[in-house]
Amino acid sequence: MNLEKNVPLQPYNTFGIAAKALALVRVREESDLRAVLADPQLTTLPRQVLGGGSNIVLTGDVKALVLKIEVPGLRLALETEKHWIIEAGAGVDWHDLVVWSLDQGYPGLENLALIPGTVGASPVQNIGAYGVELQDRFDSLDAMDLLTGELFTLNAAQCGFSYRDSVFKHSSGGPDDLGLAGRAVILRVRFALPKRWKPELGYADLVRKMAETGIQNPDARQIFDWVVAIRRAKLPDPQVIGNAGSFFKNPTVTTEQCADIIAREPKVVHYRLDDGRIKLAAGWLIDACGWKGKTVGHAGVYEKQALVLVNTGGRDNPCTGGEVMTLAKAIQTSVYERFGLLLEPEPVVI
Repeated sequence: MNLEKNVPLQPYNTFGIAAKALALVRVREESDLRAVLADPQLTTLPRQVLGGGSNIVLTGDVKALVLKIEVPGLRLALETEKHWIIEAGAGVDWHDLVVWSLDQGYPGLENLALIPGTVGASPVQNIGAYGVELQDRFDSLDAMDLLTGELFTLNAAQCGFSYRDSVFKHSSGGPDDLGLAGRAVILRVRFALPKRWKPELGYADLVRKMAETGIQNPDARQIFDWVVAIRRAKLPDPQVIGNAGSFFKNPTVTTEQCADIIAREPKVVHYRLDDGRIKLAAGWLIDACGWKGKTVGHAGVYEKQALVLVNTGGRDNPCTGGEVMTLAKAIQTSVYERFGLLLEPEPVVI
């Protein structure tokens, strides 16, 4: 274990916010975590797990011990009659995993291409895009309990997946509450990719691509290319403009609530879910309130997609976490006053 002090975190968060970790340990294997748990000087410190930094807003220097997850590895773990079970280390870049799986001939993750972040963070957020969520391809994961040092494995049901949510985002409230926030570190994740693959093309942008190209039966690589092109056209590259991707969750409402909003706002973008509820496009709601392109200090709303907040000051004069959250709260207020809906941020605020 190598304990680093006063580590700049600007390179480790995609917003490009300037902050530092007072203490940081790079976790490349289980022994690094065990060394942290065995060190009497570190056992009393609070801990903050950091993956790719693509879903966080830093509001100041991090006083907790930062566990920078860098566990490597990509392999075919198991082959069954129906699935290829692939395994990736928690520190592997998510998009690299998607590319690798397609290169190996294992389709199924193509709709999730170009999502920033690491593999270890993907179950925490239950990432999703273009009609597919991580839970649709998830098999199991290995993690370590930071209280006991024990390794354990969870299947999909035990992860408690829901829209952009899992047990890893909730703290334990008692002996029967399985919340694992702050307690578990994910080390490896396995995915079940179907041998009888079929394309997921229900999303409007993909339907548009089929119409534009005339390709009615795309293969996984074609869908991958479409998703990459769509994301690059809509969303800023964090290497160029700092951001944390979609900043707010798309709110869900009842059919009656949706009808009420449509009566006032006929153009509202909405999608019907399998359970009968309606999902509204948060980006459309924000845009309708006139926020696209507006700024607070060096934090702004992306001019091409109102769902994304960006760092307009770049690396040399970056926004602060305070500016980002001031802007986010102002947007929440506007949307609530106009639509009666409280938008919920996706990133973790530290």
